[in-house]
This record gives sequence, C-alpha cells and structure tokens, in this order.
Amino acid sequence: MDAPRARTPEMQLDHLRTRLRDLGAKPCHERSVLRAWTRAAPLDSGPRAAEDFLPLAIRDALPGLAAELAGLARIRSRHDGADGTSSRLLVELADGRTVESVLLPRGGLCVSSQVGCAVGCTFCMTGKSGLERQVGSAEIVAQVALARSIREVRKVVFMGMGEPSHNLASVLEAIEWLGTEGGIGHKNLVFSTVGDRRAFERLPLGPVRPALALSLHSTIPALRASLLPRAPRIDPQELVEQGEAYARATGYPIQYQWTLLEGVNDGDDELEGIARLLAGKYAVMNLIQFNPVEGSPFRRLSAERTADFVLRLNRRGILAKLRDSAGQDVEGGCGQLRSRATARVSGPVSRARQPT
Repeated sequence: MDAPRARTPEMQLDHLRTRLRDLGAKPCHERSVLRAWTRAAPLDSGPRAAEDFLPLAIRDALPGLAAELAGLARIRSRHDGADGTSSRLLVELADGRTVESVLLPRGGLCVSSQVGCAVGCTFCMTGKSGLERQVGSAEIVAQVALARSIREVRKVVFMGMGEPSHNLASVLEAIEWLGTEGGIGHKNLVFSTVGDRRAFERLPLGPVRPALALSLHSTIPALRASLLPRAPRIDPQELVEQGEAYARATGYPIQYQWTLLEGVNDGDDELEGIARLLAGKYAVMNLIQFNPVEGSPFRRLSAERTADFVLRLNRRGILAKLRDSAGQDVEGGCGQLRSRATARVSGPVSRARQPT
C-alpha cells in the first residue's frame, strides 16, 4: 500500500463548479471551461473567444486553473505494450495515491473508480491491498482528460481498479458528464460490476445509460461466492436475469466477464451452466486469460484449452470471445503495476510472472 496519509476527500465535479462560481462564472462559463478540460483542449477554447465570453476574473485565473486540473491526475509511469496500441499508466492523484488507467486499442480507455477495492476477488491483485478511498467524479474525468492529452479517446470502460457500484454516485456523475459534455457515445461508456442491486436500480434512471459488463466467473453459487468473497450475494441466475432486463431496456448486449482458472471454472459443468444461463439472452461472453502471480493458487489455462472452451460455447449458440487484455506484456493484470510501484516504498513483493 502507499505510505499512510491524512484522509483527503475525493475531488468531485461539483467542487470544480464551486471553484468557478467563486470566480464569478455562470453555468455557461462552467460548462465551457470544464468541457474544454474534459476534451484536453485549452480552457479558453470553444465556439466563442474567451476574451468575448469568459469573465475577466476567470480569464486571469485560467493558468492556475489549468495547473489545478492537471494536478488531479498525473502520469507517474507509463508502460507501452508490444502491440503498439496499448499502454498501462500508473496515475498519481492530487494526494499522491495511485490508480491505474489503460490506453486500449481503437480509442478505448480503462479507468479506475477506487483506490484499491473491497470486493477481494481471489484472482485479482487490486483487492489484495483493500480499499483505501473512493475516486471522485472529477478524478475519474481527469483520467479521461489525461488520456486525451496523449491520444483520442472514444470509449471509456470502468474496468480498472475498484468496484464502480461501491462508488455509485461519483461514477454515475462522471458517466453523465462524459456522455454529454465529454462527447462519448452512451454505449461506449461501460459500467463493469460484480453485480449490485443498487446499480441495477440506478443505471436505467439517468440521462446517460451506459453499457453493462457483469463479472460472472462461475455459474455455481458457492464457487462464485468463494471467488468473489465480498461481492453482494446474488445468485448467478438472478444476475443474468437482471442483466437481461437492462439489455432489453437499453438495446445494448450485456458483456459477461469470465476469468478462466485451470481446474476451477473451466469444466464441463461450467460450460453447460453458461449455455443454460445465456441461452437466448442478449449477451456476449468475454473469456479472460488469468495473468499468473507468484504465490497465487490459480493457474493459467493453456491456449489450446482456452480456444476449445470458446469453440464449444459458440457451438452451443453462445457468442463467446477471448478478450485481449491490453498491456499484459508490460505489467500484467490490473493492480500489479501499482503493487510493484508501491512495493518500492514499503518493501519487496513477489514479481508477477509474465503470461506464457
């Protein structure tokens, strides 16, 4: 974990609006400045020239504002993938804590919604450190602005560090902003969750309804509970039913996530369970290869058996794909980059082995 620090409230978009209002901004000025920031443009850019539009106090404050906004998310280290299109970013927040963002192929970006995570998935490095604090809506948007200063971002997935449904208010505020002023299509905003009834209740109500990714990992309730020990207790069948209702309401297929663990959730019983649960559903099954970590009891499924698992699901009428986890060759799965960086401060930890 990062060195102990005093509790710092997470930065929300409302804090930035208040800062601008204190300078005399009206709602149109707030929107113009924050939209430019979100799109990695100069703060005085827009359809009207700043000297004719923004109040003098705001114009005078723009250099300081730009520095404050840049300080919400800075690159501590960058690790480019061998594919030439992906990069893992260790991002430092204003209080010195770190999260991970990933530049994905085809204009995608993976962002973090928490510093650490409380769910404690047994195969995930992020949960090993527990939850340190929430990431505010402004800090989420800052990850997008930072990525856009590097390259174009057309899709944002909440699949980085943290469980978005455990930080629901901030995540939904960021999603609403990104789907309106941020210029990102609603179906290109992906809310990824282990499944929380509060999320299923809230997601359909907002002006921006994102696509939904659900972490399934097992169709056997007891096994899923052991793999996701602090996730809400939702039976896999209910999880799929909730997902299907949302898919039909939005018109976006549900992306089910399944990390393949050799000898754990790769058997015929699980394959039959997936075929049964997803038959006729508006869904895509994303299969993910486990990224091995020293000391973990889990093993990576061979490429041959992984391909066979995908093929057999497709033959059963289930649209299944092997998801390419971008940047695996540079720093492994989510949480490992941060873990290794903080270990340099707190002491040595086992280094993750690279995928075979």
